[in-house]
Amino acid sequence: MADFLLIHGSCHGAWCWRDVIPALEALGHNARAIDMPSHGDDPTPVGEVTLAGCRDAILAASRPETIVLGHSWGGYPISAAGEAAPEKMRALIYLCAYVPVSGLSMIDMRKRGPRQPLLPAVRRAEDGLSYTFDPEQVPELFYHDCPQEAVAYAMPRLCPQATAPQNTPLTLSEKWEGLPKAYIRCAGDRAIPPEYQAEMVQDWPRERVFSLPTSHSPFFSDPKGLAALVDRIAATL
Repeated sequence: MADFLLIHGSCHGAWCWRDVIPALEALGHNARAIDMPSHGDDPTPVGEVTLAGCRDAILAASRPETIVLGHSWGGYPISAAGEAAPEKMRALIYLCAYVPVSGLSMIDMRKRGPRQPLLPAVRRAEDGLSYTFDPEQVPELFYHDCPQEAVAYAMPRLCPQATAPQNTPLTLSEKWEGLPKAYIRCAGDRAIPPEYQAEMVQDWPRERVFSLPTSHSPFFSDPKGLAALVDRIAATL
């Protein structure tokens, strides 16, 4: 049995793991999800969100036996947590997520991508503190292979994403390097180009890189398949 902590990506919340948690539990694991600051039920004002605050939320919920899984932007705060206190977790799993390059922010990493499919959908707040996505474009960008019920569940729950933590560079050292890690690439992703996902882990051992044929949201499109793959990965970490 493994202990999983699931970390959502931009504009989402712990709610997006609705179907994955019971699927992991059915395989004999313990699984839980938390809201990042200003997301879901967390009351933090969006203008006060920092990368350090996101990191600390993960560390507070993690234990030495925990495998921390981060989706999309979640790759950054899970990396920050692993750098700060690797002894508080067993391993990291990146799910179609940004893998930081030391000294770069997530926005820097996004700009390095070969394509920018999300940019036309970004709607920045007037105060510059956050952004949302155009709701007319969201289904095709994030949920094109998901059940309509799941899309209807997700759309009203999406929230503003704080800009500051994503514009904060992250410095990594041997502490992060030494943590066991795995990557799950989503081959049908329309948000983070699949070829860029492959590029970010091109120097990782091949046995640590996996693939699903899904969109950016396998937690809705194939929760049982995602859980089965995570179960298989956990056995190797």
